[in-house]
Amino acid sequence: MSGGIDTAGDIATGLFVARAVEPPAGETAHGPLAHGLCLNCGTALHGEFCHACGQSGHVHRSLHSIGHDLLHGVFHFEGKIWRTVPMLVFQPGALTRRYIAGERARFVSPLALFLFAVFLMFATIHAFGGELGADLPPAARETALQNIDADIAKGQAKLARLQTAPRRANADAKIAKVQEDLRSLQVARSVMDGGSGVTIGDVPLSGLRTDWHALDKGIAKVKANPGLALYKLQSSAYKYSWALIPISTPFVALLFLWRRRYKLYDHAIFVTYSLAFMMMLVASLSTAGAIGVGSGLIGLLVMFVPPVHMFAQLRGAYTLRKRSALWRTVALIVFAWIALTAFACLLLAMGFME
Repeated sequence: MSGGIDTAGDIATGLFVARAVEPPAGETAHGPLAHGLCLNCGTALHGEFCHACGQSGHVHRSLHSIGHDLLHGVFHFEGKIWRTVPMLVFQPGALTRRYIAGERARFVSPLALFLFAVFLMFATIHAFGGELGADLPPAARETALQNIDADIAKGQAKLARLQTAPRRANADAKIAKVQEDLRSLQVARSVMDGGSGVTIGDVPLSGLRTDWHALDKGIAKVKANPGLALYKLQSSAYKYSWALIPISTPFVALLFLWRRRYKLYDHAIFVTYSLAFMMMLVASLSTAGAIGVGSGLIGLLVMFVPPVHMFAQLRGAYTLRKRSALWRTVALIVFAWIALTAFACLLLAMGFME
């Protein structure tokens, strides 16, 4: 995701990526039927869809059909988005429970909705977030710029040495790596990416030490050049946000250890729908801030909407009593912060700060 996110392009991409994992479910096709045989597998057709592979018997071969498919994908999402999103917002527990119980054709699948929410959130942040370093104190911004400029100079010198040195087997790969680093540095400088006060959890990076060598190395890079590090962290989070699902699912499972009728699959569906809602909330609040909604109101929504939604989803999805859902909501909020911290540490440790 070099160079940021193109808002319209990535929202459309999110829709079509989401549709790629969202199976069709009995929606009426348009256009002429194929001549008695499925054009995909050759099976004789008995109805509008092939009973062997599921492909529609109606085929499109016109520019008009391309436009129709585009509008259908963006505005209809196969018709299910309009049933799914309102339930996700106002009846998240019922949506989760009904999907797990087998009502798949009526709703967008959790993974498809999650993928779309990821693209929507990062596209909105990019469109309305402004310059990430705009609020830095002048001294901190100047220090960040000096660090970035020093790294750019080192990178340019290294690139010049590689280009003038005798060619070796891996020379092209090294040159490409240095050029990519230089592009990242230039982008980081252009957006004035600050972050001298970066923390993991509540611990400042300046005082954080671990026994995990890879993580300590990543932390050192953040301290040395917070602008570049935060830019790369944002890019990595955009591409690897799916990892939040397997990271978070075991924490939800811990809340129901003694209820064996709930399986990991059930918890994964819960987590995926919940994450999709939270990302859509971030996109909505970013848009609200951009159109002039007060920061005080946005802050209140940030504080109250996520726990209320968690409570409603827990109670409805797992058919819990109010008291039982309440203590699990408190625990889930703690687990959510742990999962986010683990996700950030994982990105650092895996070398995305290189």
